[in-house]
Parts: sequence; C-alpha cells; structure tokens
Amino acid sequence: MTDQIFLRAMEFTGRHGVFDEERADEQLIEVDIELDVDLHAAGRSDELTDTVNYPAIFELCRARVEEHTYHLLEAIGENICSDVIASDPRVDRVVVTVRKPGVPIDGVLDHAGVRLERTRS
Repeated sequence: MTDQIFLRAMEFTGRHGVFDEERADEQLIEVDIELDVDLHAAGRSDELTDTVNYPAIFELCRARVEEHTYHLLEAIGENICSDVIASDPRVDRVVVTVRKPGVPIDGVLDHAGVRLERTRS
C-alpha cells in the first residue's frame, strides 16, 4: 500500500525524563506520525467517514504526552502506536517519531528522538 496520512511537527508539553529535574517542569515534546491507510474510498467519496479523523489522531498524541509521565521517549512512542492502531481498524501501519529538544546533555544538541514503526498483526 502506498497511501499515507501524516501529521508533522505536533508540539505538546509534558513532564518526561529519567531524572527528577527533567520532570520538575513541563518541556516541549514534538511528535510526527505517519499512518498507512487505504484511501481509495475517501478519495472517491470525499467523506470524512471513509478516512481516519486527523483531529482524533492529534488528540491521541496530545493525551499521551500531556496526561501521562514517562521516563523514556520510547515509552511515549510505543503508547501512541498502540493507541492509534486500537483507535481505527483501517490503520495498517503507524510510524511515530518523538523528539525532545531539552535533553540534559552537556554539549550542543538540537534534539534527541526515537522513531517507532508498528503494524497491525
């Protein structure tokens, strides 16, 4: 399948990190998501009911970042993947990238991040 829906550079704030100091204040977490979905029906009908609801996916991502606390970016990504696959049976594959600009590393670094890919089994 070559059809995809993607949401790029979503920005949320949350309290995530291994160290207590990282979780003391909210910090920026950026999320990208790609969904493999058959879009033939939506392309023909022009009806929202024939595709994945973008705002609903955005809200799933927001909830995972803003309503939970994780030590690892990997855990944020894994939970978003699981939520998205469970939310819509049309999603065959999901790719989630999670970036954290404020990583406590002594040096110059734009961000740290992870990319997870999960398929419906």
